[in-house]
Amino acid sequence: MFHCLAKSGADLLVGGSGANRSEPAWTQVYRALEHGSTKNACRNQTVLKSFPKAVEDFANAFTSMQEKRHRADYDPSERFYKSAVERDLADVESAITRFQKAPIKDRRAFVAFVLFRKRT
Repeated sequence: MFHCLAKSGADLLVGGSGANRSEPAWTQVYRALEHGSTKNACRNQTVLKSFPKAVEDFANAFTSMQEKRHRADYDPSERFYKSAVERDLADVESAITRFQKAPIKDRRAFVAFVLFRKRT
């Protein structure tokens, strides 16, 4: 999900593979996505409610999967059942597919929301 979001951000803000784009700029946007700030943004239910359900669901799945990945990486006593992991993978694939079908203006707005700090 992280790389889907990073690629979407770079494609939507700089241009996709067929575009006349700056490769260094594309890479810079791709690499700008940070795990922690993205997770925090994806927890902001007030803002997420302004997005279509597909984007909101993607954000919620992003947070949930990141938490599971952290438990898998850092808690040696954590155990995952194959059936639960397979269900998670199916859910992630579905969330990614629905996210990629969301209107481009909403995906672009979501990318801006997770990439850029809002100044008051």
